[in-house]
Amino acid sequence: MKAAVFRRYGGPEQVSLTEYPTPQCGDNEILVRTLATTVSAADWRIRSLTVPTGFGLLMRLFFGFCRPRKPVLGTELAGEVVAIGNRVSRFQVGDRVIGYAGSQLGCHAERRVFDQQDAVVMAPERLTTEQAAAVSFGGLTALDFLLDKAELKAGERVLVIGASGAVGSAAVQIAVHQGAKVSAVCSAANAELVTSLGAEHVVDYTQQNPLDGSQRYDVILDAVGSASINDYEQALDCGGRALVVVADMPTTLSAGFRPSRNGKRYLCGTSSESLDTLKRLVKVVEAGGYTPLVDRCYHFEDIQQAHAYVDTGRKRGNVVVRVNDV
Repeated sequence: MKAAVFRRYGGPEQVSLTEYPTPQCGDNEILVRTLATTVSAADWRIRSLTVPTGFGLLMRLFFGFCRPRKPVLGTELAGEVVAIGNRVSRFQVGDRVIGYAGSQLGCHAERRVFDQQDAVVMAPERLTTEQAAAVSFGGLTALDFLLDKAELKAGERVLVIGASGAVGSAAVQIAVHQGAKVSAVCSAANAELVTSLGAEHVVDYTQQNPLDGSQRYDVILDAVGSASINDYEQALDCGGRALVVVADMPTTLSAGFRPSRNGKRYLCGTSSESLDTLKRLVKVVEAGGYTPLVDRCYHFEDIQQAHAYVDTGRKRGNVVVRVNDV
């Protein structure tokens, strides 16, 4: 099979299509033929080792100190089950599925094996293959932070920073679906887009500091990570929660040890990669509460260009790569 492989950390030029061993599924596993996948911010960070301050050593320890330990990137896919193990009961050959590999990676390949208890579910019928491929990365992060960590309630005021990205665009939709009143932070060029996702108010970060305290929020979800704990504090109402999706080490430590004032909380950390969370997310998708935003689609042989586009930091939603024909 072909896979997009990188052998050294660096820019998009490190990624190339090459022949790679086709995985075989064990008794409890399924083999999925990849139809589409995404190049996400996670792929960019791992490939280039561009990580928040203080996490560089941890990143190398996990993914490979000198060279990548996991040379095939890709956190998510949409595909078709082409083989199943003897003990598999959840799937049949021919099932259309979406799978989230998360930190285990490996989705930038023509085939990928999943355990039947991994985060793999039937693909939502109302989505295109390209949309289905982009469900998990942004959606799981947004759902876990908003609903599980913050326990978002209907009627609460939510500020989403980085609202036009994969995580931010999912967060706007999921918060609106939950009954929250959403304000979105993005550039003026993306204001119409995030409004179409359900945001009631848009803040152009080039013209106004959304955390200046002129407006207060019950929940702030920051998918960019350019602010400090003090910034969040002045924009949070009593009992508010700041969700820092991209946090450096000083912010992470401050969030963990900062005394609570007026019930305000600061929450960092990783998001769920579990099967149960993906099942909950798909229910939101099927209810019409979340449709992944697809910016551009590339062919598999052009995956290096997809990486280059993600590197610009200008993508809107998700960048999808078509791997095999439907």
